[in-house]
Amino acid sequence: MKRFFIYLFRSLRIRIFLMIFLTGIISSLVILAATLANYEERAVDVNTQEAQTQMRILANHLITNNYLNDPSSQIISGELDMLSSLYDGRVLIIDDSLRVVRDTYGIAEGKTIISGEVVQCLKRGEAGAIARHDEQNGYIEMTTPIIETKSLEGGDITRGGSEKQEQIVRGVMLISISTEPILTTLAILKRKAVIIEIIILALLFVAALIGADLLSRPFDRITTAINDVKAGYTNQPITENAYMETEHIANAFNQLLLREKALDDSRQAFVANVSHELKTPMTSIKVLADSLNTQKDAPVELYRDFMEDITQEIDRENQIIDDLLELVRMDKQVSALNITQVDINQLTESVMKRLRPIARRMDVELTFESARQVTAEVDEVKLSMVVTNLVENAIKYNREHGVVRVTLDADHQYFTLAVEDTGAGIPEESLEHIYDRFYRVDKSRSREIGGTGLGLSITRTAVLMHRGTIEVQSREGEGSVFTVQIPLNHPTGMEART
Repeated sequence: MKRFFIYLFRSLRIRIFLMIFLTGIISSLVILAATLANYEERAVDVNTQEAQTQMRILANHLITNNYLNDPSSQIISGELDMLSSLYDGRVLIIDDSLRVVRDTYGIAEGKTIISGEVVQCLKRGEAGAIARHDEQNGYIEMTTPIIETKSLEGGDITRGGSEKQEQIVRGVMLISISTEPILTTLAILKRKAVIIEIIILALLFVAALIGADLLSRPFDRITTAINDVKAGYTNQPITENAYMETEHIANAFNQLLLREKALDDSRQAFVANVSHELKTPMTSIKVLADSLNTQKDAPVELYRDFMEDITQEIDRENQIIDDLLELVRMDKQVSALNITQVDINQLTESVMKRLRPIARRMDVELTFESARQVTAEVDEVKLSMVVTNLVENAIKYNREHGVVRVTLDADHQYFTLAVEDTGAGIPEESLEHIYDRFYRVDKSRSREIGGTGLGLSITRTAVLMHRGTIEVQSREGEGSVFTVQIPLNHPTGMEART
């Protein structure tokens, strides 16, 4: 049951269904309520306007027949009864002294009526005609003045004037109209509306199911395609452009798929390279050992030479293994860094001091220039390895009587270490591969000087762990410049992940 409710809340299909269904239901209910309310309001307005027209006509008849003074006219009484019957209401004729002249119910005639609406209508004439809808008691109450119009002499005919007229309010017609017919019709409409609402509900339910299924199908196709790739049935990119969102998901997955393929190819190449690199020293050792075994009376000097060669091959094997282990360790998260405040000038000088004997042996001049004193938050061991690899490579791959120049500088955000040599340089087609594991620009010379092809890969990994960058500029026959840029303050938290 818990899984079912989780599915309800997390399923895209269910959410689309609910969105369509609830939107349709709410919209139809709002439209229905507005329609019914508008009908009632419109019906009240129509009845009010019709009744006011009838009341004005009757008011004129009352004045014409002098009904306020002589209510014996059967014609006027019949018209009043007809109006009362037509609107299922009550009609009162009230004179200017607030006396009820005629009551269609026959219960208030001769009595005095005290009503604010009546008094206001007597005082204001036409402006006092009002209509009030009492929803609670179910009736409409209206007042209409009974006005007598008299002509006065004195109109200025020479100036285009006309007879002056005077309007005198002789009484008030008060009518109460029942709204029961309107409410009965409204009840009938509501019953029909309920039936229509049930039909709409069923149609919306079906439409929401179909719509949710159709709208979610592209996501189902993407899920199926991803599961096929996951199961190993295919490794082809997926295509789904029904929506922009599905297209973005497909593109992101295809990029991930390409990256996985690249990583897989890289792993295969790495395994092949490791196998080859580890196998080569072992082959040499086996050849040397077999040579000694085949010579029964070999001199001691030959044994010594062969054992020295075997020792060199073992050292080379150990160096490859050590570099591989270092790469594995550095492939871990940035949290493996031991960050401390380090004097970069002192660290660089210490590295160069260790490497000067190698530089002298290869007749290479080694210089260090610093624009300022630099202190940064770094892993001292890994940064020392970066400087060592770059300077040692610059020495080993330099020409005779060459120069290696190391420069250090910093701004308010980064420090920059540049290692420049006067060696043979790196071919342009090799620049993008120099950080690949086991890649060598000059394979023959790399083996001669004992290179494993892992130094620059280790260096680049260490720089990236510090959130830094490493760049190279090189021209064949002139030399190379490796430039490392690392933040002075090591980023942490969200900044580091970014």
